[in-house]
Amino acid sequence: MKNYKIVFFGFFTLILFLIPVLEFNSKSGYPEFFILNSAEKKENLHKQEAPDTIINTTVDKKYLLGKFNPAEERAFVEVDLKCANRKGLYLRKETYDAFIKMFEAALKDGIELSIISATRNFKTQKYLWERKWSGKKLVSGKNLAKNIYNPIKRAIIVLKYSSMPGTSRHHWGTDIDLNKDKNDYFLTDKGKKIYKWLKENAHLYGFCQTYTQKDSLRATGYEEEKWHWSYIPLAKFFLAQYINKVSYDDLKGFMGWETAKEIKVIQNYVLAINKDCK
Repeated sequence: MKNYKIVFFGFFTLILFLIPVLEFNSKSGYPEFFILNSAEKKENLHKQEAPDTIINTTVDKKYLLGKFNPAEERAFVEVDLKCANRKGLYLRKETYDAFIKMFEAALKDGIELSIISATRNFKTQKYLWERKWSGKKLVSGKNLAKNIYNPIKRAIIVLKYSSMPGTSRHHWGTDIDLNKDKNDYFLTDKGKKIYKWLKENAHLYGFCQTYTQKDSLRATGYEEEKWHWSYIPLAKFFLAQYINKVSYDDLKGFMGWETAKEIKVIQNYVLAINKDCK
């Protein structure tokens, strides 16, 4: 019996010694040495599923292509100005609810997240795309219409940071741009803190950085966008629907649409995302 008492006392003493030195993560409740690695983060991220009301719904092709007005859709809500840089931004309710949880958790850690772009329908994406295509907006200081005559080459340049209308994840109400749409911002002291917090915690709320640095696993697609985050429980569902329902015949109605098939924009851009977001 004495031996049992000694073992129990020793174990109890060890626990009392360890508790003060363990730093607990405020989001997970686990000690820091239990913080998830990349593979575990992905597993945790994909355990979160879209609700049955979404999964059991037949998604119209027009929705996937962004051919609707989010302000008129019951599934969408307007983003509150407390967490956005302007009025008139809309997200699906599920995405917004998850973001609010992340927003409030970030505030507790001294991090302020601000949505600068949310749902963009076909019409809005067409406007952004055609401004660059036509030269109305300079790209890297160049008027593409006057300097890049080859339509394939011009499209590839625009595609560095802008989606063709009908191919943007922003159509689905699942994707957000945060704080500043410039990678340089996330190299500033403030930007570094925000990005570090997102990398460590966004997965807890279902969000994933869609476009990371290109590597052997993501050799094609858009350039890195540290500001672009997807709500995966819904986005992966809509991506699967997109693959099954959308073809190159659907990608028309904007300047340069003829290049989509030759560039293989669906395979090389829509599907070329961070492996953790798949």
